[in-house]
Amino acid sequence: MNLTLSVDEQLVHRARKRADALGKSLNQLVRDYLQKLAGGDDPDQSIAEFRSLSGKGHSRGWRFNRDEIHSREPHSREPHRRGDA
Repeated sequence: MNLTLSVDEQLVHRARKRADALGKSLNQLVRDYLQKLAGGDDPDQSIAEFRSLSGKGHSRGWRFNRDEIHSREPHSREPHRRGDA
């Protein structure tokens, strides 16, 4: 679909320079913005993608530990064993 907009000439000039610096066309930047604005995700597609990716990983025995997750210090990814603090 084509869309006609009224935009200040200087604004278009600056936007084209920015688009060029990003390696995109101004048209692509506007399209990307509208996609984000409209909430471009197709819910059915997102659900299908989530289901296809679910259960594909392997934790190698590592388990989330609430204290480690909320700590500010880096933690190892060694398996958490019952009884460890």
